Amino acid sequence: MKRFFAVIATLVLAAVLMGCEEQVTPTADQTQRHQQEQVSQQSNAVAGFPAISNFGPKKTLKLVLELADKMEPTYSYVKDMNGAFRKLCDSMGYPIPYSTQYTNPMYPLEGRTQGEFIAMPQADPTGLFSPAQADATWVVCLDPTTHKLAPVYEEEKVTTTPFPIKGAIQ
Repeated sequence: MKRFFAVIATLVLAAVLMGCEEQVTPTADQTQRHQQEQVSQQSNAVAGFPAISNFGPKKTLKLVLELADKMEPTYSYVKDMNGAFRKLCDSMGYPIPYSTQYTNPMYPLEGRTQGEFIAMPQADPTGLFSPAQADATWVVCLDPTTHKLAPVYEEEKVTTTPFPIKGAIQ
């Protein structure tokens, strides 16, 4: 008999607890994310995934990164107001955008808030905080007088090639 009452009490307690659950209405963002996921699933079912077998773009990027890593002599140019290339310098390797950072610009904050990952800005090794975006480029130029490499800060768009551009203004 005690067992019967224990089972009944457990069932009643479970029913009460289930009835106490608060119904949470999803936010508009949650609803849109759910709808977007459904549309993505539908598009995958209808269109399928591309039949990629040669991975040409990935191979091309691999080649570009490997060639850039060799730090071969290059030629750097900027365009003048008429669209003509003007030689900036004989250079080494390829330019680096000014906003590129040597270390990860963000670091994780301990803990999570509502399931979201929190990242905080982190200083560069110089102790300064680089901008997320900047319209400038570092070009490693060969000083024509000393023949030593020197970083040049250039705010114009830079074109760097492994060969001289014919017709460029020296």
